[in-house]
Order: sequence, then structure tokens, then C-alpha cells
Amino acid sequence: MDAVSAPPPAAVEIVALTKRYAAGAQPAVDQIDLRIASGSYCCLLGPSGCGKSTTLRMVAGHESVSAGDILLDNRNITNLPAAARGTAMMFQSFALFPHLSALDNVAFSLKMKSVAKAERHRRAKNLLERVAMGHLAERKPAELSGGQQQRVALARALITEPRVLLLDEPLSALDPFLRIQMRAELRRWQKELGLTFIHVTHSQEEAMALADTMVVMNHGLIEQVGSPHQVYNHPASEFVARFMGGHNVFALNDGLVAVRNDHMRIAPSTGEAGDMGVPAHVTDIEYQGTYVLIGLRLTGERPERSGVSVLLSEQTFLSRPYEVGDSVRLSWSETDARALGPGATRPGEPGNGSAASRPAPMAALAAMAA
Repeated sequence: MDAVSAPPPAAVEIVALTKRYAAGAQPAVDQIDLRIASGSYCCLLGPSGCGKSTTLRMVAGHESVSAGDILLDNRNITNLPAAARGTAMMFQSFALFPHLSALDNVAFSLKMKSVAKAERHRRAKNLLERVAMGHLAERKPAELSGGQQQRVALARALITEPRVLLLDEPLSALDPFLRIQMRAELRRWQKELGLTFIHVTHSQEEAMALADTMVVMNHGLIEQVGSPHQVYNHPASEFVARFMGGHNVFALNDGLVAVRNDHMRIAPSTGEAGDMGVPAHVTDIEYQGTYVLIGLRLTGERPERSGVSVLLSEQTFLSRPYEVGDSVRLSWSETDARALGPGATRPGEPGNGSAASRPAPMAALAAMAA
């Protein structure tokens, strides 16, 4: 393999990783394979119970592995204790000691390693300065804001000089404004430090803002791996398209397709037989500032597949406004439709992409005019 096509060096490589909590039960994580490039920001995301946090805890050494291997810089760390792995975990709750100052919280792990007080305080102060918390080193956690506590938790994780920093939903406890601010800071710190970050989140927006690589999980399986642009614009399956949001899924004669809601065309229905496009009616309208989101129901489609949306610019909507109850016709350019695959299947199980397993196509969609 030549240098151009060779994959980037992997900081973390997961091979057939499995976690089963009880014999005979469905695995929480089922034989997943994943390479995470050195120095990259990787986000594991998916709905609750998809296996993302379990995977992170297995990499950290806080959860035992039922089968498979975890490699860090080509060193098998599967059965090593957490402290010997070269990873550090930053928890959702920050888990700061309430009776210790920020300085002593950061220095605590060095104290456990019997590092001299002067040395551990020197290193802790340097890290607090690096995350703009040096001036608050003597404050206790209760005297700090949520964002300040997060910076202390980050400094505490970094003091062990990990090769990989693991973050378990670190922004979920913050208010929306601070969450956006801290996203930018996490990204900046990751680039400045040159470390590999593995970040678990259930937020699509958060993952897209932070990640070099997104890993979408569902029921213990990996549905898709790729850059945010790849995953959003080319969803691999119906699950990914619906989970990422901003897509409509349509059943055509040759399978399922996804169309971004900002690529949809909408026009009033004339009620005449020659109307082109897919019939629908407006169910709700949300003003979102620069955009207006129109919710619709497809005519003649079963309820679980009938909900779609169209995103229009404010100017476009105001030039031709719609109201709840309006009958419309929907269409799209063929180049904006993304064919969807069957989705992830469990090892050893047959694929679910056969024609028999597809939903019944809609006659109106089959006749759709681009």
C-alpha cells in the first residue's frame, strides 16, 4: 500500500469489541470495529442505550470487556487497569472534590502517586493557567460556575499526561449559551494539545461542531463512520438520516431515499389532476429567525412515514407564505436524493435490505416529477 492510500496512524483501534451484561442477553456493544486517528476529535453519538457510553467506559478501563480487543498506539490495553492505559476520563458531572480547591483537585492524582507537594502544585498551576483558571486556583468547586468547573475537570484529566482524553457527555449539564462557548474551547484545546479526544454525546449539533470523525451507533452497532459533512450529506441508512435530522425519507419503487429538508421544493396544490409532485398538507409552521420550518403530512402514507418537513429561507417564505391546513405538492431534484442502505445488522444475521423488507412504495412518489 502506498503512502497516499495508507490510513492515518490510529491512536485507538477497537477490534470486534463486545460487551454482554448477561448470558443470552442482547449485547450492549456487539463486535464493533473502529479506528480513531491519532490527534483527531472523534464523537460517538446515538440515542440513549445505543452503546456509546459503554464503549467509552471499556476504552477507559471502567467497564470490563466481554470479547474483542482495544489497542492504544498498537499496544493492547484491553486488560490493563485504567491508570496504566494512557487514557484519562472527563465525566459528565465533573466529579470534583467539593472540599478541595481547584488547585488541589487538579493535583490530586499526583498526590496519589506520592509526587512532592511543590512539584504537583507547580504542574497543577501550569495547567490551570493553560485553561485560563490560574486566578481562581484557590476557589472550591461551589464557588465556580459550570464552565469554570469544566475547565478544572479538564486540567485534572490532563495532568496525568494522557495520550487519549475520553469525554462522557461533558457539556450536557451546562446551559445552552455556555454549551456553545465550551464547544469552541474544547475544540481549541484539542488542537493546541494535539491529543486524541473521544467524546460521547447524544447531540447531533454538538458532534457536528466538534468532530473530525463521527461514529453513529444504534443498538450496540455502528451504523456509520465519517466526517460530519459525509454523515450529514450521505446518510448510510434510514436510521442515520432520521437521527441526524434535517432529512426526509421517502419510499420509492427501488428503495428508500433521503432528501435534506432545505433541498425540498414546495408549491401550492391546484387540486387538478395535472398537479406534479407528492401531495401533502401543512401541519405546523415554526419561525426560526433566518429560516421557517414547515411541518407536513404526506397524503395516503401510513402515519410512521408520513411526517416530513421543508426548510425555507425567511425571505422565500414571506414572498409566498403558507398556513396550517394548506394543500401542497412536494418535489426535489434527483441529484439531491441519497439512496439509503439497509443499516447495520448483527454479526451472523442476514441483511435486512431485501425487497421484501422494504416498505410498500407510494404510487405518488413513483410518479414524482423532479
